[in-house]
Amino acid sequence: MILPPFLSPGDTVGVVAPASWFPYSELAEGLRILREDWRLNVIEGASLQAIDGPFAGSDDLRRNDLQQLFDNPSVRAIFAARGGYGCYRIADGLDLSGLLANPKWLVGFSDVTVLLSLLTNQGVISLHGLMPRQFGDPNRAESLESLRQWLFGNCPAYYETPAHPLNRQGQASGALVGGNLTMLTNSFCTPTDLNVSEKILFIEDIDETLFSLDRMMTQFQRSGRLAELAGLVVGQFTDMRGNLSLPFGKGAYEIIADTVAAYDYPVLFDFPAGHVDYNLALPIGKAVQLVVQPESAVLHFNL
Repeated sequence: MILPPFLSPGDTVGVVAPASWFPYSELAEGLRILREDWRLNVIEGASLQAIDGPFAGSDDLRRNDLQQLFDNPSVRAIFAARGGYGCYRIADGLDLSGLLANPKWLVGFSDVTVLLSLLTNQGVISLHGLMPRQFGDPNRAESLESLRQWLFGNCPAYYETPAHPLNRQGQASGALVGGNLTMLTNSFCTPTDLNVSEKILFIEDIDETLFSLDRMMTQFQRSGRLAELAGLVVGQFTDMRGNLSLPFGKGAYEIIADTVAAYDYPVLFDFPAGHVDYNLALPIGKAVQLVVQPESAVLHFNL
C-alpha cells in the first residue's frame, strides 16, 4: 500500500463537496483552520457553492471537482467538506492515474467511504476522519487533532480503548479497511467492493433501523466475507432506530456480536470513530495489529 507524503506548511490542498450540499457559510471556520492554523494553500472546488437537488451540484460537476484535484500534481491532500449522499453516484467515472502518479491524502467518512474504498482497491492509503465542515466545533477538537497528526506525520503509534463486555479477545494483523457499513454493503459486486480476506474490518453507521443493520450483517455473513476476516473493529452506531410495531429486542452491538459469534477472530466494540464528536482518524489501507485483552483493546499502527 502507498502511504502519501505527509503535509508541511505551505503545501496545497483541495476542498470539495462530492456528496450533499450545505450552506457555504458553514465552511468558514474549517477553511480558516486549514489556511491560518495549518498554513496550507487551499483550492476550493466549485461544488462547495453548488446545489442540484440534494447534491452539491450535478454528478458531472462533483466528479470533475475531484478529478481536477486528482490530476493536479501540486495538490497534496483532498478533503471532502461533508458526507451525506452522492459519492456513490460518481465513483465509477473517476480516473486515478494522476493520483497514483502523485499520491495524495483523501480525507472523509460516512458517504465518502465509497471513495476511500476506491483508493484502497488501487493500493493507496486514505484517512477516515473529520471533515472541514466540522473542524470548528469545539467538541471535536480531539478528533481534529488526531487528523492533523496523521496528515503532518506526527502519527500515533496506537489507539487504546477500554474493555467492552462484548469484546472478543485475541490478536490479529492485517490491513485496516472499511468505513460506513451501508456504503460497504451497497458496494458488493461493484468496482468499490472490498477484498476483506485477512483484513481488519472497521464498520460504523448512523440513522439505520435495527432490522437494516441485521440485514446488512447477515449479507456480509451469507457472502462469506465475515468468515474471511482477520479481525473486526466496531465503531459508533449512532441514532439507530427500532420499529415500534415489531421491536427487535436487541441493540446494535448485540446484533453484530450475534452475527460474528461463529468466528474466532478478535472483535473490538465501541471504538471512537464514526458519526460522533470523538471521531479518531483512521488510516484506511494501512497495516495494523489488533490486540484485544480483558482490560483493554489496542490498535497498533506498525509505524
